[in-house]
Amino acid sequence: MTVIDISPSVMQFLLAFIVVAPLLGAVAALLPAPPGLRGKNPDQAVLRHGVTVTGAVLIAAIVLAVGFDHDHPATMQATTDISWIPALGVRIHLGIDGISLPLLLLTALLTFLCALYSYFKLPAGPSPKAFIALVLVLESGTLATFAVLDLLLFFLAFEMVLIPMYFLIARWGGDQRRAAAWKFILYTLLGSVVMLLGLLLIGLKSGTFDMVALATDNGRGLTTSVQVIAVLAIGIGLAVKTPMWPLHSWLPGAHTAAPTVGSVLLAGVLLKMGTYGFVRILLPIAPDGMRTFAPYLAAFAVVGIVYGSLACLALARNGAKGDLKRLIAYSSVGHMGFVLLGIATMTPTGVNGALFANIAHGLITGLLFFLVGAIKDRYGTADLDTLAGATGAALYGRAPRLGALLAFAAVASLGLPGLAGFWGEMLTLFGAYSPAEGLSRPAFRTFMAIGAFGTLLTAAYMLIVVRRVCMGEHAPHSQLSPDDRTPQPADGPGRPTAAGSPSQLADIQTYEAAAWTPLAALTVLAGLWPAILLGLTDPAVQKLLAGGKS
Repeated sequence: MTVIDISPSVMQFLLAFIVVAPLLGAVAALLPAPPGLRGKNPDQAVLRHGVTVTGAVLIAAIVLAVGFDHDHPATMQATTDISWIPALGVRIHLGIDGISLPLLLLTALLTFLCALYSYFKLPAGPSPKAFIALVLVLESGTLATFAVLDLLLFFLAFEMVLIPMYFLIARWGGDQRRAAAWKFILYTLLGSVVMLLGLLLIGLKSGTFDMVALATDNGRGLTTSVQVIAVLAIGIGLAVKTPMWPLHSWLPGAHTAAPTVGSVLLAGVLLKMGTYGFVRILLPIAPDGMRTFAPYLAAFAVVGIVYGSLACLALARNGAKGDLKRLIAYSSVGHMGFVLLGIATMTPTGVNGALFANIAHGLITGLLFFLVGAIKDRYGTADLDTLAGATGAALYGRAPRLGALLAFAAVASLGLPGLAGFWGEMLTLFGAYSPAEGLSRPAFRTFMAIGAFGTLLTAAYMLIVVRRVCMGEHAPHSQLSPDDRTPQPADGPGRPTAAGSPSQLADIQTYEAAAWTPLAALTVLAGLWPAILLGLTDPAVQKLLAGGKS
């Protein structure tokens, strides 16, 4: 069933346009604007260009989704397959199925919302031209990662996002931005070198780099030892990008230093590239190798769940001087642990849960980073003790809509039933209860119990954050100094009222509402109607795990 019948050639064009248009837009952003489009403010003109290009890509992605045959989501659609480097057998092979389509839409949506937000709230830094060009290159690389069906093209797209994200952190970031950017680039590049060796091993041993052909072969053309080596090499590169504990240490610094839109794209899109590689490449192409490493992957995943939650609890406690952006970064380590646990089960239930959790994390954590960025803009700090102190946020009283949306995003992140965060975690735990044949059931049930304990820890730190930031920790009125009674946000538009009363902050602005409402609405929609995602992913996952057979 298609909502609108679109011809295959138009579908091909749309997918190619989605991948290439941001790259062309990045080049155009760096060129001098034509006289008629320059306007009075060239900086605003290039920001408007960013909104236009990302908006066009989002519209094309929506049309692609509308024309997608939802009766056959396991079939590759909108495919393009032309020879590129005949000597190496490398082809420009593009296509989407029920696994990649949601990630394509998520990427197009988040990038557009970031461009829209930046139009009104550009982070401090060098030229806006360079900023918009880097965001567009980042979008093109991410979209290509989810659309290409050739191992070497996948690697090129996977690497394409590193340089723009490095510069977004290093040039537009906050404190410690250069150190964070260097750590990000070194970790991911070292992981990528090992991953390339694994991809080459698969291609050379099987005689093709075509991901569809390799998935259909389902590892039959590769010996078990080759599969084990390939999974180890490729898995390390993917695990760094995910990030999996203990390869996660680049993430908190990168998130803390990155500008708001950088954090949103890093959490909402870039982390998904690693887990997508596990599902698209390792599960169908090297199943025996995955079966060997699945218990270890699950063990690292549940350690990451508990570790990330304990790190968040440590940052959230009173007197810890914890940074709210850093806390949400550590929460991502825990949430991505659930995704890895679902993949490690090698069952349709677990893998569907992993893919659902991927999308839910992109929506919810993207929204959380937008909100924390807004709070930091208003106060000049994301320090939890400052925000929770007597002169701190107390958002319910000072900016009630902002406080309510932060509380909504927090309870969505902790997995409240009826919101998107619930289904992914529940399905991955179900998958761990009954893992694939050949995997130790007692071990995975132990992992399930540890993961379930991690959900309790997640609820604990998220509720602490809501209590401290939204309600505040007010000292008795008599203990406040005159300065405390009329708090002045460092960078925000708040205005103190009469002495002794809390200052009012600017609540959610119109441009903020425009950027955040789609994420909140989709979080509710996916939570109340999970079939909208599972109906796409499940047939494709079933086919993937069955070796290309529907």
